[in-house]
Amino acid sequence: MHPTYRNFNLTESHTDAHRAQPINPLPRAVLRPNTYMLLDGEWRFALDIDDRGLRENWHLGHTYAHMAHWPGSVEEHIREAHEQVQTTSWHDKVVVWYERDFTLPERDQNGTGLAQTLFQITFGACGYETRVWLNGQLLRTVENEDIHYGEYTSFSYELGDNFLRTNNRLTVRIADTMDADIPRGKQESLVYKRGGIWYQTYTGAVRSVWLETVERNRLRSRVGVVSIVEDELVRFNLTTRIHDPGLYTLRLRVFEKNGLDTDTPLATEDFPLRLEAGQKNQRVVVELPKARLWSPDDPHLYRLVAQLIDETGHVSQIEAHFGLRKVEARGCCVYLNDKSVYLDGILYQPGTSTFEEIERHFYAMQKLGCNMVRVHIAGIDPRIYNLADELGLLLWVEVPSPHRSNPQSRQNHRAELDRMLSLIETHPSVVIWSLYNEDWGAEDIATNPDTQRYIIDTYHYMHINHPQFLVVDNDGWKHISLEGRLKSDLLTAHLYTPELAHWRTLLDRLERGDNEGVAVHPLVVGDPFFFRKQVPLIVSEWGGFGFADYGGPTDADDRTDRIRQFKEELRARSIAGDVYTQATNIEDERNGLIDPYTGELSVPEGLLRSRPR
Repeated sequence: MHPTYRNFNLTESHTDAHRAQPINPLPRAVLRPNTYMLLDGEWRFALDIDDRGLRENWHLGHTYAHMAHWPGSVEEHIREAHEQVQTTSWHDKVVVWYERDFTLPERDQNGTGLAQTLFQITFGACGYETRVWLNGQLLRTVENEDIHYGEYTSFSYELGDNFLRTNNRLTVRIADTMDADIPRGKQESLVYKRGGIWYQTYTGAVRSVWLETVERNRLRSRVGVVSIVEDELVRFNLTTRIHDPGLYTLRLRVFEKNGLDTDTPLATEDFPLRLEAGQKNQRVVVELPKARLWSPDDPHLYRLVAQLIDETGHVSQIEAHFGLRKVEARGCCVYLNDKSVYLDGILYQPGTSTFEEIERHFYAMQKLGCNMVRVHIAGIDPRIYNLADELGLLLWVEVPSPHRSNPQSRQNHRAELDRMLSLIETHPSVVIWSLYNEDWGAEDIATNPDTQRYIIDTYHYMHINHPQFLVVDNDGWKHISLEGRLKSDLLTAHLYTPELAHWRTLLDRLERGDNEGVAVHPLVVGDPFFFRKQVPLIVSEWGGFGFADYGGPTDADDRTDRIRQFKEELRARSIAGDVYTQATNIEDERNGLIDPYTGELSVPEGLLRSRPR
């Protein structure tokens, strides 16, 4: 059967004009046929200005003077309470507490008895440091953490029966700082203050939180997919979570995306596993003959139903969609399914946009003629990746960057990368990853062997463990060469000028293989690298028309003409793709083509679509 989105508190999934299927009401890409209860809504709220809450045991009991709506940011919650706390923002460090009560619903047994199921609380995203108590008892995440670090991905807590009551109190402490070692993208820090291209902080309780029933022995809500299209194989990476060791069967069935479980599956495979208590990653391969490949022209998707079956026949199930595709970078071009594809890209910064607004932006970017969106050093709602899969939009995603380079920032960067990978690697739309952007958080990339070694090792790690992606070491300039080999699958450059004549000169020099004087910094650092058209060239940022003090077009018609002229120059050269900057206005950056609220275009449809040579 399909997941029914059964909800303890009757919150409905919704549809829009573009979709035949209901939108998953939970911010995750993998589905479960279980019941859940959204804990969104009004929470008690306190700003802990002097960080006294832990010393005074607020988790055991505290009088909260304010209310705040979850999900929402610390910043807006402080503003709403500013008359009482006499502050409208925070500097250097912020600590806030949230609390709410909930009545324990009847546990979903799925016909197997209470012993097979337990309750779990999941935070869609929250941070940067999060601690959670239930009825005064500190919870540990499924990953066995007392404190969860990170603010872009989900994390969960299993609730033992000894923790639970009929009426329960959930307490959350969130702490964040301006620490430049934390992955923060374009949010301000101790190094980069707000203004220009640096944005206000947006942190805290930023995505939904929900209570759900899960099986004691189950598959976790994460699936990785690697297509081996030449051999008609699909490699699935799954994660088991086991409380009761024993023999299990991992059963995979593949259907057309909109097919029913009563249909004949396209493929069925059983894999016997002896599993110990704890968590285990398991890689299995399924043959899928004559499969249709996924591409922007034909975004064909399949549906995976994965079940973990114990010796008594009890079933734990998850469901995800996936597509088969192959991406390569060689010579002049990027190849998708062995066909060269020009990347008509646009830079996208979601900022504080809601899920519904981001949806509108994605439809608008496709109307502009884009086949690729570069999601710029930010985490987004996982359902957006599903939308890109359905629309046939290629995605270029990036790790939110720290703002200085040292061992701690590199450790935080790698942890954020791994958290993001665990939740994104099922999507055929995601084709490119950037490790860093413009050497933010790696400013010593040209001179520090430790920084270079970390990036090189991470590049190799991605190729070995996540071969379904292209990897860019440092987008824009200062790509690393070791022994004459570029440690990036693409040679990317950020080129900004409002003048057409200068634009032509820059593109000519880029195509010629000039390293110096093209972008703001040298394109390659480390050992000499001789271009010789070995690696595809991507102008991964250009335009900026409308940015303060930048110059260029003065009205919409002038901007339209300039964009068209600049695009023609790009396509006249051996360049594999480009990324216009940018999709929407955000804070001081007033160079967008899409209304951030309505999704309406300020330029003609199809403007960024390249015409064939």
